[in-house]
Amino acid sequence: MMKISFNTWVYGSFPSWLPTYPLEEVISRLSAMGYDGIEIGCASPHAYPDFLSNERRKEILNHLKRNNLNVAAMLPAPGGGPGLNPCSPLKEEREFTIKQYKDVVRLAHDWECPTVMWLAGWFGFGTTQKDAWKYSLEGLQDVAKYAKDLGITMVVEPQAADSNLIESADDALMLAEEAGESNVKVMFDTFHALYRNEVPSDYVYRMKEKLHHVHISDDDRLPPGQGSVNFDSLLKALKEIDYQGYLSMEVGFHTRKADPDWYAKTSIDYLKQKLAEIK
Repeated sequence: MMKISFNTWVYGSFPSWLPTYPLEEVISRLSAMGYDGIEIGCASPHAYPDFLSNERRKEILNHLKRNNLNVAAMLPAPGGGPGLNPCSPLKEEREFTIKQYKDVVRLAHDWECPTVMWLAGWFGFGTTQKDAWKYSLEGLQDVAKYAKDLGITMVVEPQAADSNLIESADDALMLAEEAGESNVKVMFDTFHALYRNEVPSDYVYRMKEKLHHVHISDDDRLPPGQGSVNFDSLLKALKEIDYQGYLSMEVGFHTRKADPDWYAKTSIDYLKQKLAEIK
């Protein structure tokens, strides 16, 4: 049975500085709306690993359990001062990024989260695609081996609207396969598929053997049902392949105009209705 989760970006001042809410408040609100899980972005103030003591981690885990909310997935925050680009031309940045990923994996383990996303990175002038791919692959292999010992799956996400290395379903599958680790799978985001003028349900069929996680977003990071994405065909395709993972809302974080509760409530109401219709 598919489960529904909500990504914290729109509640957590990344990458827009506003709005922002404490993580405990976000957990309580999403639980009250009926979400099965929360997808936590690893940025301050919610979940930057360096800012979370062991005691603080236990407090958050206890609050999650009190609210019957699971952590569906976690993802690092790319960009900013340190860059966090696994295929950076700077060796120092690549090494810092791998350390950060391992810190995120450890945090995921502490919060009983089964999934961490691999954002493969981006390359610019002076770096070849071949070199960027090599750097990202080596980083993924390193992190995946660390994650495997903690029982965590790494998922490669195509990010056509934001990046230039892993843009398509085939790109993600190729990187995951070349990693050669059993705990490396793939995911996709309907927003990025739409950016490429591709059909999101096609991603389901293309990725099905390795599909582990799905991001849901409509046009302009709107809640599902507010734009042009055909969610009927997407959900039917997911049901057809017996997808058992999370549908995670990654919406609203592109603007400070966003009302996070509207994005969260509108998203879950629409998806619950659609899921009931395809049973």
